[in-house]
Amino acid sequence: MRRSPRSRLGPRTIAATAALGAVAAGAAIQRRHLRAIARDEDYLRLRAPLHGRPLRVTSPDGTELYAEAFGPDDADTVVLAHGWTEQLAFWGPVIERLRGQGCRVVAYDLRGHGRSRPAAGGDYELVRFGEDLEAVLAAAGAGTDREPATVAGHSLGAMSIAAWAERHDPRVRARAAALLNTGLGDLLSGHLLLPQMARFLNHPRASRALLGSRAPVPPFSTPLQQAMIRYTAFGPNATTGDVAFYERMLIDTPPDARAAVGVAMSSMDLWHAVASITVPTLVIAGADDRLTPPAHARRITEALPHPAGLLELPRTGHMSPLERPREVADALRRLIRATASSPVATADGR
Repeated sequence: MRRSPRSRLGPRTIAATAALGAVAAGAAIQRRHLRAIARDEDYLRLRAPLHGRPLRVTSPDGTELYAEAFGPDDADTVVLAHGWTEQLAFWGPVIERLRGQGCRVVAYDLRGHGRSRPAAGGDYELVRFGEDLEAVLAAAGAGTDREPATVAGHSLGAMSIAAWAERHDPRVRARAAALLNTGLGDLLSGHLLLPQMARFLNHPRASRALLGSRAPVPPFSTPLQQAMIRYTAFGPNATTGDVAFYERMLIDTPPDARAAVGVAMSSMDLWHAVASITVPTLVIAGADDRLTPPAHARRITEALPHPAGLLELPRTGHMSPLERPREVADALRRLIRATASSPVATADGR
């Protein structure tokens, strides 16, 4: 009796055939994933050029920063600083709304991010980010050629504001500030990603290893990577376009800069600097922020010399400017109006 060809297949052949089938299925899933992103309306809208006016800035240590200005030159100025592994365009939806409300907006790429140059000498300490902010404010004419600005920072951008205030009198350049989705120390002790490991992760070595990791990021979007980013950084209402837009910025961040900033944040303690933020300051938090939970925002608000309110956005994660651009822009606009007649310090701080 002759055996059929199928019966002559050995275990290795069957295993190899199954593996090839799995690879083909995975490739098909990946192709569908990338096609879906390419057609996603939110993603395409977020990726559209913002058409700002380029403004080049040089920080005191020689690092060249890239900034853009939007809106009328004679309007109230808002300076926006993005967060770790983000870019100027992260603020795009907020910029469009503020510009539409008649504001002049200046946004910039942090050192080592976007179109800004890598840090001179590889220096990514928080004090340098504070000096970068001072350079951007000066280039924007805040407090010299025009009225002081309202300055807002997201995550690392808000840390930059605290580092700046520690060494500069905020009243000279700013009339108000806003700190979004941030913490000023002990970043891993209260995070909600792996609560059961929080105590271990807050150990200096563990914190440095996690935040300062140089682990490569895949050069293209994957379903698994998007799922991890969504869980880590976004709230339940975030769209696929929101997640894909941030994912692209994460992919584009040079690993050396990403790791060096992470190391700097792992040992950061800027809680004492809150007392130096001597202008009316609004704090914004996401109720579902797993990276910097609202407890950070409440602590900051309680320590501020001139708190201008705490806005806790429901069903919102760490990325409130992307997830809730209307609410963020409206809150900033209210802050601008509320501080329009505030006394302004002179260059000597009086």
